[in-house]
Amino acid sequence: MKLLVAEDQSMLRDALCQLLLMEEDVEAVFQASNGLEAISVLEKEAIDVAILDVEMPHKTGLDVLEWVKTYQKTKVIIVTTFKRVGYFQRAVKAGVDAYVLKDRSISELMGTIHTVLAGKKEYSPELMETILSHDNPLSPQEITLLQHIAQGKSSKEIAELLFLSPGTVRNYTSSIFNKLGASNRVEAITIAQKHDWI
Repeated sequence: MKLLVAEDQSMLRDALCQLLLMEEDVEAVFQASNGLEAISVLEKEAIDVAILDVEMPHKTGLDVLEWVKTYQKTKVIIVTTFKRVGYFQRAVKAGVDAYVLKDRSISELMGTIHTVLAGKKEYSPELMETILSHDNPLSPQEITLLQHIAQGKSSKEIAELLFLSPGTVRNYTSSIFNKLGASNRVEAITIAQKHDWI
């Protein structure tokens, strides 16, 4: 099988690729240090499984996942250190094949690779527990909007980025405040980050 490992930390990426290449049924492992490189490899090579980190420069693992599921049949495993509900929900919505935490052995990762190649899904139990214990009241659009607010963007900038009218952005913002019981932007961001909703 041919694998792609997209990870922006070069030492971690090199080590993972070396270990995967030692597995009998792995024919080749391609590397990418960011999301754009990952898409470039996926366009050129017939990759069976793409193993993506979430937080990468240029395009995130979630952006790459959404691109793959639109244009290809490649299986996608998201490997992350973050137990963020928002990330997980976006990945599941996009059709991720497996979403697992980084603290696993190569043999466990190989098990996950075989699971997704057999057409099954796999999610880390810790992530399922996080989801069940903290149900995010925000819609995907509200999560996106709040992430932009957390980055310090103004309502006007957010409206342009998301192709919304400033009035719609204001409506979404007040809806976020209502759902989180927040009275301002800082409070909303604090509450959402505390629960790993953004």
